[in-house]
Amino acid sequence: MRILLADDDVQILRALKITLAVYGYEVAVAQDGEAAVRRAVDSHPDLLVLDLGMPGLSGMEVIEAVRGWSTMPILVISGRSDSAEKVRALDLGADDYVTKPFSAEELLARIRALKRRTGPAQESPAVSFGNVRVDLAARRVSRIGDGGVVRLTPTEWHLLAALLRQPGRLVTQAQLLTEIWGPKTTDAGYLRLYMAQLRRKLEPDPAHPVHFLTEHGMGYRFQH
Repeated sequence: MRILLADDDVQILRALKITLAVYGYEVAVAQDGEAAVRRAVDSHPDLLVLDLGMPGLSGMEVIEAVRGWSTMPILVISGRSDSAEKVRALDLGADDYVTKPFSAEELLARIRALKRRTGPAQESPAVSFGNVRVDLAARRVSRIGDGGVVRLTPTEWHLLAALLRQPGRLVTQAQLLTEIWGPKTTDAGYLRLYMAQLRRKLEPDPAHPVHFLTEHGMGYRFQH
């Protein structure tokens, strides 16, 4: 199992790397958020162990960037015991949260639990369809051929990423509303509005979509 450790504390990195290596894990390290995202894209680890308080991109931003293209397990290790921080990290896509200080035994148990629940990450951070290429890690959408950049709003991007992560599968209205606007949002009009905007920007013929399909009364489906 390949683990990416991201923490700006060199001593913690060294100690955790030694401990995990003893138990047979293959370990890579990153000391800031940008390096963590780059290494995740380049090496496709099976698990990301991530500190929230890092320079460059924060841990929260790393979770968002990785969740744009990958379902790999993310285990947050943080000195922040505030429940609001924990809830936010989990809502953004972290799978588990351990508060520092913690024992090596607890960390290993959490890793084993995540390993049992999930398989290795196989996703690619880039998806192409029609004449569009989406780099999910870099959050960049471009036209194939001329390389022109397609500008998306943050909400359009979240909707696009949610659909691209599950190609060919129905993603229900309730799932999308909860993921993008929170559990208290029930108005599907938001989805119709932003889906129409995505189609105008990404479909060859927005009036007759072939990539972002509506399943009436249920949700939406992305097709290559």
